[in-house]
Amino acid sequence: MKLKSDVLQACYDYANKRIANYKNEIETIKDAIESNDKGSGDDDDSGNGKLFNDLEKNSIHLIDAQKMLDSLKAISPKMVYDTVTLGSLVKTTTNTFFISISAGKIDLDDFSVFAISLGSPIGMLLNNKTAGDLIEFNGNTFTIIEVI
Repeated sequence: MKLKSDVLQACYDYANKRIANYKNEIETIKDAIESNDKGSGDDDDSGNGKLFNDLEKNSIHLIDAQKMLDSLKAISPKMVYDTVTLGSLVKTTTNTFFISISAGKIDLDDFSVFAISLGSPIGMLLNNKTAGDLIEFNGNTFTIIEVI
């Protein structure tokens, strides 16, 4: 289960980095809004309008990143599955997928895993499948070799 633990940790790192980046961006925007409020005596707040819009967008992204972290907390690297579900490591004839969050390709030493969510197109195809099942995705067919 070391592989699953390593991939899960990489997903945690990914989510935590996103959270930190959005928090930093939000603080930067708040500082800019505060500076604009102190420095402008006229009624032109078009700069603040864009800043407030950016603040809202980053706040939404932060919430999404925190949801990613919450879904990772539901995964136990020690659990072994027969069917594909949240927390499964799925080895196929072409790739290995970790059903968790949409974090993309994770490189570990000489091994690559794609962290995907159940809600992604490939995640929806893999959901509830077992070893031996065939999957067709983007015109390519592959076989599930193992579900861990």
